[in-house]
Amino acid sequence: MPTAGVVSALLATAGAIVLAGVSAAVSYWFTKQREREAELRKEKLEHYKEFAVGLSGIVSGEGTPEAQRAWALACNKLNLVAPQPVLQALQAFQQESKASNPQHSQERHDELMSALFYEMRRDLGIKPADDKMSFKIGLWASGVPPTDTDQE
Repeated sequence: MPTAGVVSALLATAGAIVLAGVSAAVSYWFTKQREREAELRKEKLEHYKEFAVGLSGIVSGEGTPEAQRAWALACNKLNLVAPQPVLQALQAFQQESKASNPQHSQERHDELMSALFYEMRRDLGIKPADDKMSFKIGLWASGVPPTDTDQE
């Protein structure tokens, strides 16, 4: 018959083994969670970059049909990875900037574009955080109109 000291030692050892196993499992889970979050952030960044490039391709007077298609594709891809505040800002920007908007306002366009980029940057966790009230963004146009070969 085991003595109380032996039973106590066995219980302590078993407890330590169980605790080590639980600790390892929890540590593994948190590590995998961080890896998944990092991968999603990387994927979002790629989509946001593609969006910015696509938007740059349709800046005033420089757009081509191919650039319009690229921008539409980039917008549609955001539906997969962007959170709701980004999608809401994107939809507001799209409504303002579409060609069929009879009440288009350049000032409103710029406000909505800034709001969209603000939400994208907030989603990516850009540090230091931007001030929503003063955050303004603008795109530069090259000033070179598309050529006939760009239109194809």
